[in-house]
Amino acid sequence: MNKPLINVTPLIDVLLVLLIIFMIVTPLKPSRFAVKIPAEPEEMTGARPNIYSLIVAMEADSSLRLNNEKDFGTVADSAKLTETLKKIFAERRENAVYSVESALKTELSEDEKIEKTVFVKAPRSADYGSVARVIDAVKTAGASPISLQIDDLP
Repeated sequence: MNKPLINVTPLIDVLLVLLIIFMIVTPLKPSRFAVKIPAEPEEMTGARPNIYSLIVAMEADSSLRLNNEKDFGTVADSAKLTETLKKIFAERRENAVYSVESALKTELSEDEKIEKTVFVKAPRSADYGSVARVIDAVKTAGASPISLQIDDLP
C-alpha cells in the first residue's frame, strides 16, 4: 500500500503571493503620529508668558481653576468651565486673535487660525478618569491643541 504524499507546491505558491501582497501594502498603511516637540530653550531671562495662555488647573478637592480665577465648577460638573472657554474662543474669533504659527498660513480657515491652545494641569494624586473628564470638557469647548502641563518631574 502506498503512503499518501502531500503536495506542498500550491501551499508555497499561496504563501509567496501573500508575502508579496503584505510587502506592497505595509508601506501604504498610515503610521504617522504627529507630535509637536518644543525646541531647546535659549536664554530664558526676561521671557514673559503668552498673554493668551489658558491653563485649566484641577485642585486637590476636584474644583477647577482657569488661569488664576477660581469657581469654574468641579471635575464632575464642568459646564461653567466649558461655557467660559466657549465665550473666550468666540471673543477671540471676533477680535481675530490668531495663534503665532497659523497667522500667516493662507490655507487655513479663520476658525482654524484662532488661538485655542489650553493647558490642563492636574495634581499627581488625581486619577486618570478625572483628568480625562476635564480634557473632554475642554475639548467640548472647542480647544485645540490640548496639552498637559507638568511642573516637576521626580
